[in-house]
Amino acid sequence: MIIGLVNPGAMGATIGAALVRSGHQVLWVSPGRSAATMARAGEAGLTAVDGLPELVEAAEGVISVCPPDAARQVAEDVLESGFEGTYVDANAVAPATARSLAARVGDRYVDGGIIGPPARRAGTTRLYLSGAGAAAVRDWFDEPVLGVSVVDVRPASASALKMCYAAYTKGTSALLLAIRALAEAEGVSDALLSEWDLSQRDLITRSEGAARGSAAKAWRFVGEMEEIAATFEAQDLPGGFHRAAADVYERMRQLKDVPDADLDRVIVELLRDAD
Repeated sequence: MIIGLVNPGAMGATIGAALVRSGHQVLWVSPGRSAATMARAGEAGLTAVDGLPELVEAAEGVISVCPPDAARQVAEDVLESGFEGTYVDANAVAPATARSLAARVGDRYVDGGIIGPPARRAGTTRLYLSGAGAAAVRDWFDEPVLGVSVVDVRPASASALKMCYAAYTKGTSALLLAIRALAEAEGVSDALLSEWDLSQRDLITRSEGAARGSAAKAWRFVGEMEEIAATFEAQDLPGGFHRAAADVYERMRQLKDVPDADLDRVIVELLRDAD
Protein backbone atom coordinates (compact mmCIF):
# COMPACT_ATOMS: atom_id res chain seq x y z
CA MET A 1 0.00 0.00 0.00
CA ILE A 2 0.84 3.68 -0.17
CA ILE A 3 0.13 5.28 3.20
CA GLY A 4 0.36 8.94 4.17
CA LEU A 5 1.75 9.98 7.56
CA VAL A 6 0.96 13.26 9.29
CA ASN A 7 3.43 13.94 10.93
CA PRO A 8 6.83 12.25 11.48
CA GLY A 9 7.57 13.62 14.95
CA ALA A 10 9.43 11.54 17.53
CA MET A 11 6.51 9.10 17.82
CA GLY A 12 5.09 9.39 14.32
CA ALA A 13 8.38 8.61 12.61
CA THR A 14 8.59 5.27 14.39
CA ILE A 15 5.00 4.43 13.39
CA GLY A 16 5.99 5.25 9.82
CA ALA A 17 9.09 3.08 10.14
CA ALA A 18 6.90 0.16 11.28
CA LEU A 19 4.77 0.60 8.16
CA VAL A 20 7.88 0.71 5.96
CA ARG A 21 9.17 -2.50 7.57
CA SER A 22 5.75 -3.99 6.83
CA GLY A 23 6.34 -3.40 3.11
CA HIS A 24 4.46 -0.15 2.48
CA GLN A 25 5.56 3.13 0.95
CA VAL A 26 4.95 5.91 3.48
CA LEU A 27 4.56 9.48 2.25
CA TRP A 28 4.96 12.66 4.25
CA VAL A 29 4.86 16.38 3.46
CA SER A 30 8.36 17.84 3.84
CA PRO A 31 8.26 21.58 2.93
CA GLY A 32 8.67 23.83 5.94
CA ARG A 33 9.66 21.07 8.32
CA SER A 34 12.71 21.25 10.58
CA ALA A 35 16.06 19.62 10.00
CA ALA A 36 15.34 17.27 12.91
CA THR A 37 12.08 16.16 11.30
CA MET A 38 13.82 15.66 7.95
CA ALA A 39 16.44 13.50 9.66
CA ARG A 40 13.82 11.39 11.47
CA ALA A 41 11.88 10.85 8.26
CA GLY A 42 15.02 9.84 6.41
CA GLU A 43 16.04 7.36 9.07
CA ALA A 44 12.52 5.87 9.02
CA GLY A 45 12.64 5.35 5.25
CA LEU A 46 9.74 7.71 4.52
CA THR A 47 9.16 9.27 1.10
CA ALA A 48 8.89 13.06 0.95
CA VAL A 49 6.25 14.80 -1.17
CA ASP A 50 5.76 18.49 -1.83
CA GLY A 51 2.26 18.99 -0.44
CA LEU A 52 -0.81 17.47 1.15
CA PRO A 53 -2.78 17.27 -2.15
CA GLU A 54 0.01 15.11 -3.63
CA LEU A 55 -0.03 12.89 -0.54
CA VAL A 56 -3.79 12.32 -0.45
CA GLU A 57 -4.00 11.72 -4.19
CA ALA A 58 -1.54 8.83 -3.94
CA ALA A 59 -2.36 7.36 -0.51
CA GLU A 60 -4.86 4.59 0.16
CA GLY A 61 -4.70 5.31 3.88
CA VAL A 62 -3.58 8.19 6.08
CA ILE A 63 -2.49 8.00 9.70
CA SER A 64 -2.36 11.13 11.86
CA VAL A 65 0.13 11.32 14.74
CA CYS A 66 0.21 14.89 16.04
CA PRO A 67 -0.35 16.92 19.23
CA PRO A 68 -3.97 16.39 20.32
CA ASP A 69 -4.97 20.03 19.94
CA ALA A 70 -4.09 19.76 16.23
CA ALA A 71 -6.03 16.54 15.57
CA ARG A 72 -9.22 18.20 14.32
CA GLN A 73 -7.41 20.59 11.99
CA VAL A 74 -5.20 17.84 10.55
CA ALA A 75 -8.28 15.73 9.78
CA GLU A 76 -10.01 18.73 8.19
CA ASP A 77 -6.97 19.55 6.07
CA VAL A 78 -6.71 15.96 4.83
CA LEU A 79 -10.41 15.76 3.96
CA GLU A 80 -10.45 19.17 2.27
CA SER A 81 -7.54 18.01 0.11
CA GLY A 82 -9.86 15.37 -1.36
CA PHE A 83 -8.81 12.26 0.57
CA GLU A 84 -11.24 9.34 0.21
CA GLY A 85 -9.33 6.45 1.80
CA THR A 86 -9.04 5.08 5.33
CA TYR A 87 -8.23 7.75 7.92
CA VAL A 88 -6.57 6.68 11.18
CA ASP A 89 -6.47 9.25 13.99
CA ALA A 90 -3.83 7.91 16.39
CA ASN A 91 -3.78 10.95 18.65
CA ALA A 92 -4.33 11.33 22.40
CA VAL A 93 -7.85 12.73 22.20
CA ALA A 94 -10.99 12.39 24.31
CA PRO A 95 -13.63 9.89 23.19
CA ALA A 96 -15.91 12.82 22.41
CA THR A 97 -13.25 14.22 20.08
CA ALA A 98 -12.86 10.82 18.44
CA ARG A 99 -16.61 10.52 17.92
CA SER A 100 -16.76 13.97 16.36
CA LEU A 101 -13.93 13.02 14.00
CA ALA A 102 -15.74 9.78 13.15
CA ALA A 103 -18.88 11.76 12.32
CA ARG A 104 -16.85 14.06 10.06
CA VAL A 105 -14.85 11.32 8.29
CA GLY A 106 -17.58 8.69 8.11
CA ASP A 107 -17.14 4.92 7.77
CA ARG A 108 -13.54 5.40 6.66
CA TYR A 109 -12.53 6.55 10.16
CA VAL A 110 -10.46 4.35 12.48
CA ASP A 111 -9.70 5.44 16.04
CA GLY A 112 -6.21 4.86 17.42
CA GLY A 113 -4.38 5.27 20.71
CA ILE A 114 -0.63 4.82 21.22
CA ILE A 115 0.68 3.63 24.57
CA GLY A 116 4.42 3.61 25.26
CA PRO A 117 7.49 5.47 24.01
CA PRO A 118 8.51 5.86 20.35
CA ALA A 119 8.50 2.35 18.90
CA ARG A 120 12.16 1.47 18.59
CA ARG A 121 12.27 -1.78 20.57
CA ALA A 122 9.88 -4.73 20.59
CA GLY A 123 7.56 -4.98 23.58
CA THR A 124 7.54 -1.29 24.54
CA THR A 125 4.85 0.32 22.38
CA ARG A 126 1.30 -0.62 21.44
CA LEU A 127 -1.06 0.91 18.90
CA TYR A 128 -4.67 0.20 19.88
CA LEU A 129 -7.36 0.52 17.22
CA SER A 130 -11.14 0.62 17.24
CA GLY A 131 -13.91 1.09 14.73
CA ALA A 132 -15.44 -0.87 11.89
CA GLY A 133 -12.22 -0.75 9.86
CA ALA A 134 -9.83 -1.43 12.77
CA ALA A 135 -9.07 -5.04 11.82
CA ALA A 136 -8.12 -4.00 8.29
CA VAL A 137 -5.74 -1.32 9.63
CA ARG A 138 -4.21 -3.84 12.02
CA ASP A 139 -3.29 -5.88 8.95
CA TRP A 140 -1.25 -2.95 7.62
CA PHE A 141 1.40 -3.92 10.18
CA ASP A 142 3.53 -7.03 9.79
CA GLU A 143 6.72 -6.50 11.80
CA PRO A 144 7.85 -7.30 15.37
CA VAL A 145 8.54 -3.90 16.92
CA LEU A 146 5.13 -2.20 17.19
CA GLY A 147 2.34 -4.17 18.83
CA VAL A 148 -1.03 -3.52 17.17
CA SER A 149 -4.34 -4.64 18.69
CA VAL A 150 -8.04 -4.06 18.07
CA VAL A 151 -10.09 -3.00 21.11
CA ASP A 152 -13.56 -3.32 19.55
CA VAL A 153 -15.68 -1.94 16.71
CA ARG A 154 -16.81 1.24 18.49
CA PRO A 155 -15.27 4.40 16.97
CA ALA A 156 -13.86 5.86 20.21
CA SER A 157 -12.76 2.89 22.34
CA ALA A 158 -9.06 3.18 21.50
CA SER A 159 -9.07 6.83 22.56
CA ALA A 160 -10.93 5.98 25.78
CA LEU A 161 -8.28 3.38 26.61
CA LYS A 162 -5.50 5.88 25.92
CA MET A 163 -7.16 8.50 28.14
CA CYS A 164 -7.53 6.04 31.04
CA TYR A 165 -3.92 4.90 30.74
CA ALA A 166 -2.35 8.35 30.44
CA ALA A 167 -4.58 9.71 33.21
CA TYR A 168 -2.47 7.66 35.60
CA THR A 169 0.99 7.68 34.03
CA LYS A 170 1.29 11.34 33.02
CA GLY A 171 -1.15 12.55 35.66
CA THR A 172 0.82 11.08 38.56
CA SER A 173 4.08 12.31 37.05
CA ALA A 174 2.68 15.85 37.09
CA LEU A 175 1.55 15.39 40.71
CA LEU A 176 4.96 14.15 41.83
CA LEU A 177 6.73 17.06 40.14
CA ALA A 178 4.34 19.55 41.75
CA ILE A 179 4.94 17.95 45.17
CA ARG A 180 8.71 18.23 44.76
CA ALA A 181 8.31 21.90 43.79
CA LEU A 182 6.06 22.53 46.78
CA ALA A 183 8.51 20.91 49.18
CA GLU A 184 11.31 23.05 47.77
CA ALA A 185 9.25 26.22 48.08
CA GLU A 186 8.39 25.40 51.71
CA GLY A 187 11.98 24.45 52.56
CA VAL A 188 11.16 20.85 53.54
CA SER A 189 12.71 18.91 50.65
CA ASP A 190 15.30 17.16 52.81
CA ALA A 191 12.70 16.20 55.38
CA LEU A 192 10.31 14.92 52.71
CA LEU A 193 13.00 12.82 51.04
CA SER A 194 14.02 11.38 54.40
CA GLU A 195 10.43 10.36 55.11
CA TRP A 196 9.98 8.96 51.60
CA ASP A 197 13.19 6.97 52.09
CA LEU A 198 11.52 5.35 55.09
CA SER A 199 7.98 4.86 53.86
CA GLN A 200 7.68 5.58 50.09
CA ARG A 201 11.17 4.94 48.76
CA ASP A 202 10.08 4.47 45.17
CA LEU A 203 8.72 8.05 45.04
CA ILE A 204 12.23 9.48 45.12
CA THR A 205 13.30 7.70 41.95
CA ARG A 206 9.86 8.10 40.38
CA SER A 207 9.88 11.87 40.83
CA GLU A 208 13.40 12.13 39.44
CA GLY A 209 12.44 9.90 36.53
CA ALA A 210 9.31 11.98 35.90
CA ALA A 211 11.48 15.05 35.45
CA ARG A 212 13.94 13.36 33.10
CA GLY A 213 11.21 11.63 31.12
CA SER A 214 8.83 14.53 30.64
CA ALA A 215 10.80 17.78 30.71
CA ALA A 216 11.67 18.06 27.01
CA LYS A 217 8.23 16.96 25.82
CA ALA A 218 5.97 18.44 28.51
CA TRP A 219 4.66 20.98 25.99
CA ARG A 220 3.00 18.09 24.14
CA PHE A 221 1.27 16.86 27.29
CA VAL A 222 -0.71 20.06 27.90
CA GLY A 223 -3.38 19.30 25.32
CA GLU A 224 -3.44 15.64 26.32
CA MET A 225 -4.20 16.55 29.94
CA GLU A 226 -7.02 18.80 28.77
CA GLU A 227 -8.46 15.97 26.67
CA ILE A 228 -8.27 13.66 29.71
CA ALA A 229 -10.03 16.25 31.86
CA ALA A 230 -12.80 16.48 29.26
CA THR A 231 -13.06 12.68 29.24
CA PHE A 232 -13.63 12.58 33.00
CA GLU A 233 -16.12 15.43 32.91
CA ALA A 234 -18.10 13.80 30.10
CA GLN A 235 -18.81 10.96 32.54
CA ASP A 236 -19.68 13.33 35.41
CA LEU A 237 -16.32 12.68 37.06
CA PRO A 238 -14.08 15.54 38.25
CA GLY A 239 -11.63 16.77 35.66
CA GLY A 240 -9.87 19.34 37.83
CA PHE A 241 -6.90 17.15 38.65
CA HIS A 242 -5.88 16.82 35.02
CA ARG A 243 -6.53 20.48 34.30
CA ALA A 244 -4.02 21.16 37.08
CA ALA A 245 -1.67 18.64 35.47
CA ALA A 246 -1.99 20.61 32.24
CA ASP A 247 -0.87 23.70 34.17
CA VAL A 248 2.14 21.81 35.54
CA TYR A 249 3.22 20.79 32.05
CA GLU A 250 2.52 24.27 30.65
CA ARG A 251 4.97 25.73 33.17
CA MET A 252 7.59 23.32 31.79
CA ARG A 253 7.11 24.50 28.20
CA GLN A 254 10.44 26.38 28.23
CA LEU A 255 12.19 23.02 28.58
CA LYS A 256 11.06 21.94 25.11
CA ASP A 257 13.79 19.88 23.47
CA VAL A 258 16.15 20.35 26.44
CA PRO A 259 17.56 16.81 26.63
CA ASP A 260 19.42 17.13 29.92
CA ALA A 261 16.82 18.89 32.10
CA ASP A 262 16.83 17.31 35.56
CA LEU A 263 14.53 17.66 38.56
CA ASP A 264 16.25 20.81 39.82
CA ARG A 265 15.67 22.54 36.48
CA VAL A 266 12.05 21.40 36.41
CA ILE A 267 11.45 22.77 39.90
CA VAL A 268 12.83 26.15 38.84
CA GLU A 269 10.32 26.26 35.95
CA LEU A 270 7.40 25.15 38.12
CA LEU A 271 8.10 27.83 40.73
CA ARG A 272 8.90 30.61 38.26
CA ASP A 273 5.35 32.01 38.28
CA ALA A 274 5.48 32.19 42.07
CA ASP A 275 8.53 34.48 42.14
